[in-house]
Amino acid sequence: MMTFGPFTLSLHNHGFLRLDGGSMFGTVPKAIWSRVMAADEDNRIALATRSLLIEAGERTILVDVGTGGHWTAKFRHIYAVEHLSPSEAGLDPERITDLIITHLHFDHAGGIRRPDGSPAYPKALIHVQAANLETAREPNPRERASYPPEILKSLERANVHVTNGSEEIMPGVWVHRSDGHTQGLQWVEVRDGGAAVAYPSDMIPYSHHLALAYTMGYDINAGKLLEEKAEFLARAVASDWPVIFEHDPAVPAARVQKDAAGRYAAGLPIEF
Repeated sequence: MMTFGPFTLSLHNHGFLRLDGGSMFGTVPKAIWSRVMAADEDNRIALATRSLLIEAGERTILVDVGTGGHWTAKFRHIYAVEHLSPSEAGLDPERITDLIITHLHFDHAGGIRRPDGSPAYPKALIHVQAANLETAREPNPRERASYPPEILKSLERANVHVTNGSEEIMPGVWVHRSDGHTQGLQWVEVRDGGAAVAYPSDMIPYSHHLALAYTMGYDINAGKLLEEKAEFLARAVASDWPVIFEHDPAVPAARVQKDAAGRYAAGLPIEF
């Protein structure tokens, strides 16, 4: 837990899944990425599903909700889903007033519903980018498996606020649009004066993805992502932001620094 200006910030992991290591590291050869991430017999590597909880006054905002526990046995086997319920992740669903969903891929938004289809966070207003909502409604062939229709059906039963680009959700809590990983992802910035804490979601899923060349095969527009990452990282270094890594099993958060060769890398891990 971290006190940051008027906010109390904490991190909560909803469990783990596994995705293909080559897909997670794109054009980076396995001979390189396997030095930092061990793959299983199916070449899959572990991903955390780490949420940021933002508490201030009467508002309690949760950023992303993990995979959820409502998938078929086949689905759970393919992705090695190990989902924790909100209470097991240290969360009280009744206290959550807002959900910021960075994008509607199943590993970020699946947890908005319970196994019976009812809302997992019944009092929450759900914030999602308009462009990402449209993408989820008509996903391209590459992303179709990442946008299962169950999530959209759940949104139809929920109270939804549609964001457009950069928007202040509450004083000091901002979302910003990014289109490199998927159309209409929104990353989160919590501001206090000139300081900030950043949650880049799948723009930078692991601490190892701080290097500009490390992008994912899942990224729909790698060229756009490189531009967005470069801008984000320049700001993170200049302003000494703590950056939260949603999927990194080992490093929950760190400040970004440049090494002797001018490459971006994570400093010492930061505990929340």
